[in-house]
Amino acid sequence: MRKIQSQGVHHITLVGADRQTSIDFWEGLLGMPFVFEQPNLDNPNESHLYFDPGDGRLITIFTNEDRKPDPKRTPTDIGCVHHLALSVSQATFKQTVERLDERGIRHSGPKDRGFMDSIYFEDPLGFLIELASYRFEPPAGVSYGEVMIEAHNVRVARGDYNIAEIHLADAIENLTRSTRRSLSDDRSPKNPYGNV
Repeated sequence: MRKIQSQGVHHITLVGADRQTSIDFWEGLLGMPFVFEQPNLDNPNESHLYFDPGDGRLITIFTNEDRKPDPKRTPTDIGCVHHLALSVSQATFKQTVERLDERGIRHSGPKDRGFMDSIYFEDPLGFLIELASYRFEPPAGVSYGEVMIEAHNVRVARGDYNIAEIHLADAIENLTRSTRRSLSDDRSPKNPYGNV
């Protein structure tokens, strides 16, 4: 028995209402270029819209002009998608409250997640969207996931409840030490001002 090894998210497809509501939300609010459209090849009554979220992947929406937006919260039963998290820069995150407020969009306000900042709001169809911004940049050649694993290990070893910025900083230091070579025999922390 062998795995079917995934190598990333190819695309995510959501059921939308009408075409313009999708364009106005995904491109007009979230800034995702509308890059492709064709019929839904499994349902001739629907169109299939493609948006570029900024990382080379795609978010696609099935639309039908007979469907109208219903802002009632989408189901969160077992097997349903709870929310979709999109990555934004810290600069954009700091503008999010103002930009949602100017449109009259209800939101959670900023949430401190220790390793990232988050804000939640619903799309016009009641689907929960999270805008998330990491509080760190991984070292060159290291993924966000590798930093999270190392930060998790640091946190657990210290008996802390959740990942905080100190765990991230120490994880990045550990990963830099293990992935970047040095001519120094002793790479331990030093105080160059100790003899002043």
